[in-house]
Amino acid sequence: MAAFSEIPILDLSQAQDPDTKPQLLVQLRHALLEVGFLYIKNYGIPNDLIQQVIYQGKALFDIPEEEKLKIEMKNSPHFLGYSRLANEITKEEIDWREQIDLATELPAPGKDEPRYRWLRGPNLWPREEVLPGFQKTYAEYIERMAKVSIDFTRLVAESLGLESNAFDKYFDPDQQHKLKIVKYPDLGELCGSGTGQGVGPHKDSMLTSYLLQASDHKGLQAQNSEGEWIDCPPIDGTLVVVIGQGLEALTRGVCVSTTHQVISPPAGSGARFSVPFFQGVSYDAKFGEMDLPENVLRLKKELRPNKDNIEMTFRHDMFDHIGEATLLNRVKSHKDVAERWYPDLLEVVAKKKEELRDKLTAPHIAVSVN
Repeated sequence: MAAFSEIPILDLSQAQDPDTKPQLLVQLRHALLEVGFLYIKNYGIPNDLIQQVIYQGKALFDIPEEEKLKIEMKNSPHFLGYSRLANEITKEEIDWREQIDLATELPAPGKDEPRYRWLRGPNLWPREEVLPGFQKTYAEYIERMAKVSIDFTRLVAESLGLESNAFDKYFDPDQQHKLKIVKYPDLGELCGSGTGQGVGPHKDSMLTSYLLQASDHKGLQAQNSEGEWIDCPPIDGTLVVVIGQGLEALTRGVCVSTTHQVISPPAGSGARFSVPFFQGVSYDAKFGEMDLPENVLRLKKELRPNKDNIEMTFRHDMFDHIGEATLLNRVKSHKDVAERWYPDLLEVVAKKKEELRDKLTAPHIAVSVN
């Protein structure tokens, strides 16, 4: 497979015209199989709402510190709420970003439900008098992005030769989707503390993610098959779509989930802002094989014959339900929340990581994503 050198841009309005939809599906299939990253434009959300999302998102970080700490994530067993600068970890290194995690508004689960369903629950919103209109704006954006993500996933299915509803069974009727609002201070603001890692190299979980780049900074980069980092600069009117490991696992490695990172802005350039939306899937789901056309499976083998780097969230040989693995992933990334609400799982995470290392380093054993 030739290494990609740029990120494709797809116009989703072409899906509405039977004359242009076939070409869109061809472009989408290329992006899914060979890049794992793409821009989309004309995705169906009014620009007025997008501008409010950007305005309100930036305003969040200017409210008094005591107001932000009232909604701090460690107060939520659902891993929702505000995270201080340098509070999250990727690849055992500090991410130099400040953020809030929000989600589709849902009640907390019952005490008799599986523990992993505690990932679902109500948000910790800033007070209306402190940030007027914030909750309304973001509740509407999450609702609209939920539809965008489902519609896009149906196009993904069609591009692979599946029925458009092939992935629908992996969504709950009241599916909870997640969203972050992120501020990356520039290296000057960090006063020598930052390492340049806004977010370390990683792959997204679940099926698809949709990044609204809310300032003019570069910083987002995708890694191609040659190990080169390709810039994904902001483009007005677009979202960056990131293919997640859930989609890679569901399609038996046909769709590629691409490693990416964010570099801290250079000193003097000001903070970078972004609003990533993460399409949710049912935590009760079991990720068995999809019935993919043989010609698509063959193409995957030609492109990536020895590809095997699914991280532990989507290891079929390590977990029964996606919820179990997702809960452990959150524990791994947010130790302050885990210490308060899930202290017993910190040891489980360490054991699972050791188990995964053993699987990946065992001699003469091919570990499959199937």
